[in-house]
Amino acid sequence: MKNNPYRLLGLGLVIAGALFVPVAYFIISSIPLTAVDLSSIIIGFTSIALSSARSQVSPEASQMILETGMENIAALLEELGVSNKAVYLPSSMRTGSAQALIPLSGDIDVSRIKAKIPRRLIVRYGDDPNDMAIAVTAPGSTSFSKLEMKSVPTPPEIEQAISYVLTGLLDLASSVEVRMSEGQLSIEIIGPRLHYENVWYYRCMGSPIASIAASIASDAIAKPIRIKEESFNKGKSTILLEVLG
Repeated sequence: MKNNPYRLLGLGLVIAGALFVPVAYFIISSIPLTAVDLSSIIIGFTSIALSSARSQVSPEASQMILETGMENIAALLEELGVSNKAVYLPSSMRTGSAQALIPLSGDIDVSRIKAKIPRRLIVRYGDDPNDMAIAVTAPGSTSFSKLEMKSVPTPPEIEQAISYVLTGLLDLASSVEVRMSEGQLSIEIIGPRLHYENVWYYRCMGSPIASIAASIASDAIAKPIRIKEESFNKGKSTILLEVLG
């Protein structure tokens, strides 16, 4: 907290304003300068208030950690030759935070998931011998614990949650719009900083932005989700999420 730039700026403005207000009013007798000094005090207190809401990890550091994790998962998937689409599970269906399951063969039938998925890399999600998958922590799931949502969230609440992570914590987008229809969520990301690429990791997990949106939406509605489609056009990413089960 000591090195928080918002806090340092706020303290500087408050102290400077408090010192110069008496000088401007009683000695110089300047109403405009007095008003400027009072304004600096107000802005200083506002900056101090913002310092408590600022994440301790900068958006740049968060992006670097995110990209490092992506590279490690991509290397694992390519080494094992796994290219199936991931299913994002809410935290209620596993031990711990939200998780993405990447099936080793075929697609995951979520109706076969009868118990919570354990905290392991290779997991069995059903009774069939082929019901095996790689379990990875979903991007954005660690940030979801900071959000407060109702048990049955509305699209505006889901939009607010995704926007909080993408625009506030990670600075990966300018704004977010969410629309919900039967069995699907349509998410529009305005001004995304990271775009979809046709690489191995993206084909399984989706782009980082889509992956974060899917993990947050899955935990919000407490149902498994798969990224059905993803496109980018004219500074806007459109993500279609399929609600499973």
